[in-house]
Amino acid sequence: MVATVANNVSRGTGRDLSDRIGALDWQRLSDELGEQGHAIIPSLLQPQQCSALADVYGSADLFRSRVVMSRHGFGRGEYQYFKYPLPELVGSLRRFLYPHLAPIANRWNELLRIDVRYPSRHDEFIVRCHEAGQSRPTPLLLQYQADDYNCLHQDLYGEHVFPLQVAVLLSQPGRDFTGGEFVLTEQRPRMQSRAEVVPLEQGDAVVFAVHHRPVQGTRGIYRVNMRHGVSRLRSGHRHTLGVIFHDAT
Repeated sequence: MVATVANNVSRGTGRDLSDRIGALDWQRLSDELGEQGHAIIPSLLQPQQCSALADVYGSADLFRSRVVMSRHGFGRGEYQYFKYPLPELVGSLRRFLYPHLAPIANRWNELLRIDVRYPSRHDEFIVRCHEAGQSRPTPLLLQYQADDYNCLHQDLYGEHVFPLQVAVLLSQPGRDFTGGEFVLTEQRPRMQSRAEVVPLEQGDAVVFAVHHRPVQGTRGIYRVNMRHGVSRLRSGHRHTLGVIFHDAT
């Protein structure tokens, strides 16, 4: 059974996925990330890939831990962290997206006068994480049903934090669920928090800031704190893939 699930999740990976990610308009994505702290990648995954990933939620052998949000005050719903080795599709997304995001992350750190720089390859960054004791994989599947929600939060997990992450909606709004919008908030110095609802369709990905981003002000660059969450599901079931590029302690 696990082998069948793994085969289903492996379809459409490799060269095809690498080419599609490489052909994205990364200048547009970089500009949008700089302007608003998030950017949408339409149809990053195909419907069959989304369905295959959602279906593995019940395959306990693929995961290292399960979190029921209500037990920890995180909201309602649950999620599971994949264990190593990651399913091929999940690992490929991590590996192929990272080289395009690393230059953006490095530019952000330069603007914020943060000394950390990120290598061009994800496996090199993971070595850095593991040498610091961050060796547990962080890609995860989230599952919601009616009345579930995810409180605003940041996915940090340790000293080494890659400042961008990706969430892919695996379910179709209006067909599989209603409500359950992806929400971002930003807190600028001496200002009220600003919230933004990010509309997604099945297979769409949103790239967003993990914890802060640079913003140009009248007196130069300043840091804006970011949080993300999911609003209350009104009906149905919703699955999401979270691709976090740093590992956890």
